[in-house]
Amino acid sequence: MPGLRLVPVLHNVSSIQRLVDTARLVYSLGLGELVVTKAYGAAAQHGLAEVGRLAYKLDRSFFILPDLKDAVELVRPDRVLVVTLEHARARIDPANPPRLEGVVLVAFNGGDPDFTAQEAALGEPVYIEGVDRRLGAPAEAALTLYPILRAARGAGASNP
Repeated sequence: MPGLRLVPVLHNVSSIQRLVDTARLVYSLGLGELVVTKAYGAAAQHGLAEVGRLAYKLDRSFFILPDLKDAVELVRPDRVLVVTLEHARARIDPANPPRLEGVVLVAFNGGDPDFTAQEAALGEPVYIEGVDRRLGAPAEAALTLYPILRAARGAGASNP
């Protein structure tokens, strides 16, 4: 399967602002879809509707699922990266990102606690090289997705 299709997932989010900021980032990078799993509180009551409107206006896809495992089962990616400081076994260097191919699901935690060990085990636990504290989902997504997309686009990848 030539090319790259990145599928960002925002998991465990209760903050409207964190949800909206992550969606704006994802769509501004030209990615065609965003998956949100385990939304609760204000994010579930108001934020999902706001991101739904944004996705509709931009002609992008937006999916809401109960849990991260559901996203993995639905998307059936070739690879899953779970961006987690606590459980990371590898680091992604934004200056020298990995060249990825196929369908790659990249999960970010929208809450203050990091992913659980069970959630991290759903994929490859990675974190950002040179960062020793959690930055929050929007910043982690920017430092992870942009370099990967830039490297992939230089290699001719597409992401509607």
